[in-house]
Amino acid sequence: MTKKDPVWIIGAGLAGCETAIQLARRGIDVRLFEMKPQKRTPAQSSDGYAELVCSNSFRSSSLSNAVGVIKEEMRRVGGALIQAADECRVPAGDALAVDRDKFSEAVGSLLRAENRIEIVEEEVTELPTAKDAKDVVIATGPLTAPALAQSIAEACGDVSKLYFYDAIAPIVSADSVDLEKAYFASRYGKGNATDYLNCPLNEEQYNLFVDEVIAAQKVDAHEFESAHFFEGCLPIEVIAARGRDSLRFGCMKPVGLDDPRTGRWPYAVLQLRAENLDKTAYNLVGFQTRLKWGDQKRIFSMIPGLENVEFHRLGQIHRNTYIDSPQLLNEWFQLKNQPHISFAGQITGVEGYVESTACGLLVAWMIYARRNGLPLPIPPPTTALGALHSHVLGKRRAETSSNENHVPSNINWGLFPRLEKKVRKSERKKLYGERALFDVNEWQTRHGEQLAL
Repeated sequence: MTKKDPVWIIGAGLAGCETAIQLARRGIDVRLFEMKPQKRTPAQSSDGYAELVCSNSFRSSSLSNAVGVIKEEMRRVGGALIQAADECRVPAGDALAVDRDKFSEAVGSLLRAENRIEIVEEEVTELPTAKDAKDVVIATGPLTAPALAQSIAEACGDVSKLYFYDAIAPIVSADSVDLEKAYFASRYGKGNATDYLNCPLNEEQYNLFVDEVIAAQKVDAHEFESAHFFEGCLPIEVIAARGRDSLRFGCMKPVGLDDPRTGRWPYAVLQLRAENLDKTAYNLVGFQTRLKWGDQKRIFSMIPGLENVEFHRLGQIHRNTYIDSPQLLNEWFQLKNQPHISFAGQITGVEGYVESTACGLLVAWMIYARRNGLPLPIPPPTTALGALHSHVLGKRRAETSSNENHVPSNINWGLFPRLEKKVRKSERKKLYGERALFDVNEWQTRHGEQLAL
């Protein structure tokens, strides 16, 4: 491969960085375009690559959880960013959480270590033509800048209805949390006992908190947009409005969190998770919100242990845009009417850090295979990587919803084919995971040498 024919990748987020590194490692030259530091989206706060905008968690590591399985699959097939995440891990019980600054630095180092990757720090405002590049990957994510988003809309048709709102949780200073009221514990003792800091609420405190959340002022969506949110990342005020106990059975669930001062579970609890290796900052777990900032400070300071808390970042919302991938993309994630353009990451309708990274991995394999005359290199749909590919193309949607808009989704067992045999419900998730890892190993054995895995 010569410098005359590099792959252009637009966007140095999780998907774009994974795609770039995988291609470079396979001898394919890459031009990676990133508009930072010249310009940022409203949700971005650093100039680093693979910035983790929302939480610092890659979610569960359990192999009875679909997101734990897809991470393990990526490890086995040589995923670059999952290795970086493992190396930047911070204590988080069952979850894989990272020091987000160190993670971004680690990914930047991986990019700079590849002499086949040319990083171009400038904004791309329109889709490149086939004359510009033989292969173009759009990995700009759900926060694609307006000019490029308009160019994508012109190529894809009307995408005005294809969006949802995402919310970000606040981050607080560790030394401003009152440890006389908060306590360290992991749910059911999983992980290290100091992985999570817990702020307990009694029934009266919880009910007052819920009342204030519901009554507080919210940041509204634009008048011409309906405020629909991704179900897996709902703001706390949306959850609270569904019923008085909704938060207590959700992100404020107290089960498995014995308070050492009482020996019992509290009525409700807010968990804080370390943001960095030094544990100088904590994320309010599950507290994504669109409350106005003044109300956030006032209401969150009502929680025992947070009365005098110092906020490093307050919660906010942002709009996420995605395309109707089942209608617009072929099996290789290429735009049907402009096949020199591929899409990767959350803009395809996958949701989450892990899923976005995995999508970038798939697209890198596809480009490598096309350039080497190989068949479509996707693991079977019984694997998490294969199930994600099926989701993007809408292959497992119910027939009754086949004509409905594409809906973003995290990886979950509902995206996988049924188990061949009937098993007890208690065993089902474990068997899904075992089947996925067995099948990805078999697939790697057959195709790994061809794909340079």
